[in-house]
Amino acid sequence: MSTDIKSFKAGSPMSDVLRMERMPHIWCPGCGIGSEVNSFAEAVKRSGIDPKKLVVVSGIGCTGRVAGYVNFDSIHTTHGRAIPVATGVKLANPDLTVVVFSGEGDLTGIGGNHLIHAARRNMDLVVICNNNFTYGMTGGQVTPTTPNSAIASTTPYGNYEYPFSLPFLVDAAGATYIARWTSMHSRNVTQSIEEALLRKGFSFIEVISPCTTLYLRRNRLGDGVDMLQHYQENSILKHGCDTRETAIDYQGKIVVGKFVDKNKPTYLEGVDKCCVKLVGDDYQLYGKTIPEREAEEKAEKERIAARRAAMAATEAQGEEAVPAKPRKALAAKVKKAPAKAPKKAAAAPKAAKKAAVKPVKKTAAKAPAKKVAAKAVKKAAPKAVKKAAPKATVKTKAMAKAAPKKTRK
Repeated sequence: MSTDIKSFKAGSPMSDVLRMERMPHIWCPGCGIGSEVNSFAEAVKRSGIDPKKLVVVSGIGCTGRVAGYVNFDSIHTTHGRAIPVATGVKLANPDLTVVVFSGEGDLTGIGGNHLIHAARRNMDLVVICNNNFTYGMTGGQVTPTTPNSAIASTTPYGNYEYPFSLPFLVDAAGATYIARWTSMHSRNVTQSIEEALLRKGFSFIEVISPCTTLYLRRNRLGDGVDMLQHYQENSILKHGCDTRETAIDYQGKIVVGKFVDKNKPTYLEGVDKCCVKLVGDDYQLYGKTIPEREAEEKAEKERIAARRAAMAATEAQGEEAVPAKPRKALAAKVKKAPAKAPKKAAAAPKAAKKAAVKPVKKTAAKAPAKKVAAKAVKKAAPKAVKKAAPKATVKTKAMAKAAPKKTRK
């Protein structure tokens, strides 16, 4: 078994980002969390950030298991406390990139107070929210985002509560980057996470995802494929949309896109500004002056840019190498085509008719093709005559047999 795991890890492009020894994961077939984790892993690779300076924090629930599958420093913390723990990690070491990966029940239910205050403070965090409209791990109870009239274990006759529109909520609280996609929009999810990793401030990315085991089954909405089809048919792309227009009705239209992308001082930058006024130029946060930290940030940005350029170069080389095989195969087929042409006698008369109707330019290359077609016509003609002759004799015998019968009558 160890040999199989080693070969699997060596051959996987995500072996540096995910803990392959823990695969396969525990998520249900059709669940969107797996594709979201794959998008996250791809975004980390493309962003060029140092994996040793990346921390992932998750809470309780199906999405909370993400912290156990990523190959970074990670914390699987208590219910609703992912954001305050991530805030503590960021304040302890501002050089770290801190990502919160959790579900809508954990983040907006018991953890809702922490969500709005982290957005209000503009904490330098990336929050990825998997929104499947249910508490998937604990029995399928109604959540703060469950659409009105949807069935849950705690609302068996339909939800009568008013749900949150998460983009509107975090926008009102003060988030500086807000995007929403579905688990079908895997490339867009990757792009949004990559953008969030490379910027400062509170970033919130909502991913609408199917819960096949509880939400879809209880509401009789089919399986994961049916839900992806629903996302494809009912997603409306609106970049820069007013977040007041992003509410989701039961099985209704879903507005997706990047809604907010603005800059304002982060929490730590606000602390620096306030303390510099009080203490003066001698003020130091974590043993470093502001110019020293700015110089380190500039150097880190240059290193990230270099890693991203190297990643883009390797991807470009891979894309150029892929079309080479189909081209060679196509060229080989084209070379073999003239040798097979004389065998198909039926195609030769059609070619001869087309040549007679359409004027063909006299070129040295096309002259042999005409000769081959003419030979094919000559060879095909006797066969056609032979085949036609027996049919004619059969008709005459039938007529001969029919004639005496008429005379007898």
